[in-house]
Amino acid sequence: MTWAATIFTLYPEMFPGPLGLSLAGRALSEGLWSLSPVQIRDFATDRHRSVDDTPAGGGAGMVMRADVLAMALDSVDDDRPKLVMSPRGEPLTQSLVRDFAAGPGVSILCGRFEGIDERLFEARPVRAVSVGDYVLSGGEVAALVLLDACVRLIPGVMGAASSGDEESFESGLLEYPHYTRPYEWEGRTIPEVLRSGDHAKISAWRKARSEEETRLRRPDLIARHGGARRPSPSGARRKNKDE
Repeated sequence: MTWAATIFTLYPEMFPGPLGLSLAGRALSEGLWSLSPVQIRDFATDRHRSVDDTPAGGGAGMVMRADVLAMALDSVDDDRPKLVMSPRGEPLTQSLVRDFAAGPGVSILCGRFEGIDERLFEARPVRAVSVGDYVLSGGEVAALVLLDACVRLIPGVMGAASSGDEESFESGLLEYPHYTRPYEWEGRTIPEVLRSGDHAKISAWRKARSEEETRLRRPDLIARHGGARRPSPSGARRKNKDE
């Protein structure tokens, strides 16, 4: 069964956008996944095709109407998770991405304006997901992020099945640093351990660097995943020598 995505949006022309290029675009053209943008305004009931109204209780901006959005969501009959991109949602993690990618696909509602009438969430099984602690102009860009993260995990999209196994967050840690030719560049050389051909040493070096990078850059991940072994002083000295 093809992994499928339906996007409910006021700007269907934003899709596939960057997802029509590179790996995702090739996979889309090859039928490894499908994308169906749906214009929310098609479900408006007045001659102005209104999808929003003034906020109850007063305040700036406009709020998207629950009745219009519900009709849009109800127009697609499938068993895919129904998501809405919102800074109020649960954080999008690699674990969550893997869950979505392993399923039949997703249906994503892209909000605009000041937000969505809360009654929609009470009446329909819509799951709010956030791509970060910041506010965007609308949910479309966030939806592209979620789709890109999922599509690359669909079997056949990445060149090698193991391509994503050691990436950042797969083990709860950030990924280790990468190097390639030339061996020396602006006085900086590739760590000798990576040129040794000793796969056990290379694996140990990568694991240690992954732990170190995470501890320095994202200590919250260390706390969340139960910690990682702290490099010994001798291990730190060996690392400096290798580099």
